[in-house]
Amino acid sequence: MSTVLVTGGSGFIGGHCIVQLLAAGHQVRTTVRNLKREGEVRAMLKEGGVEPGPRLSFAAADLMQDAGWAEAVAGCDFVLHVASPFPAGVPKHEDDLIIPAREGALRVLRASRDAGVKRVVLTSSFAAIGYGHPPGKTQFTEADWTDPQRPGVAAYQKSKTLAERAAWDFIAREGGGLELSVVNPVGVFGPVLGPDYSSSIMLLKQLLDGAMPAVPRLYFGVVDVRDVADLHLRAMTHPAAKGERFLAVAGDFLALIDIARILRTRMGDVARKVPTRQLPDWLVRLAALWTPVARQTLPELGKVKNGSNEKARRVLGWAPRSNAECLVATVESLQRLGLLKDGPKP
Repeated sequence: MSTVLVTGGSGFIGGHCIVQLLAAGHQVRTTVRNLKREGEVRAMLKEGGVEPGPRLSFAAADLMQDAGWAEAVAGCDFVLHVASPFPAGVPKHEDDLIIPAREGALRVLRASRDAGVKRVVLTSSFAAIGYGHPPGKTQFTEADWTDPQRPGVAAYQKSKTLAERAAWDFIAREGGGLELSVVNPVGVFGPVLGPDYSSSIMLLKQLLDGAMPAVPRLYFGVVDVRDVADLHLRAMTHPAAKGERFLAVAGDFLALIDIARILRTRMGDVARKVPTRQLPDWLVRLAALWTPVARQTLPELGKVKNGSNEKARRVLGWAPRSNAECLVATVESLQRLGLLKDGPKP
């Protein structure tokens, strides 16, 4: 079995990648900004059903600093570069996201090349695919790229696009023998392993906690974090994944009101606070005059989108869970860990 570095092991996707790598028999090293988080990461992995013991080691490294990366990748066959900033709110300046994402990816790639790593799998996002396009475009594949220069493209979307572009440019110009594959997930849901989870799940938690009396007319792709991790492992070793990007989406995109309906239908009393009404667009635009979060939604308000997982299925044999199964698993884990505001505990 191989030795694999997972960057950002304390994060939601990173933690599930470690769980699956250990279950498959690999030796795993993971980076955290502070080694004091080792206990927290091990607790997350235990929640995920694995006891890593000595097969998991830790390295201190920061996306914004060169120190530590050479040591982190030393002796590794593969690298899963999962770590990237993803704030819940609106950053003060877009460079707060763009610079760590782009420079962090380049640091990891340089260190991997210099250490003789065979392949890096970069966690990008649908954010690097489906934004800044002309009106009327609704269907997206791996052939599409977000245009960061177009009005309305948010800082997070720019950061993922520019970081992925920089990664492909690095491989083309100075990658040497290093291979690159990229995974582009939509909104990542699924079982939570601890208090560190995705912004997508924070949105779901707001619905469950009754923080949103009604929902805007927004559309989301859904994918289970376990399937995202599985796709990373497939992209890590499959010969046909070299030089390719893979869109990770479970099925058709859902309107936020459809997500709310699934929760209310499937989760019973736990979902009693989930809204049943959709806000009219004019009201969202009015709220955006003084609410930054509402303002951030305006470019996507009412835009129907969809993405295809055909390539990942065909090339890598990927078979994701359904939208509903993914959403139900998310809520069950939030309930199990007592992370809902005042919902019933199991």
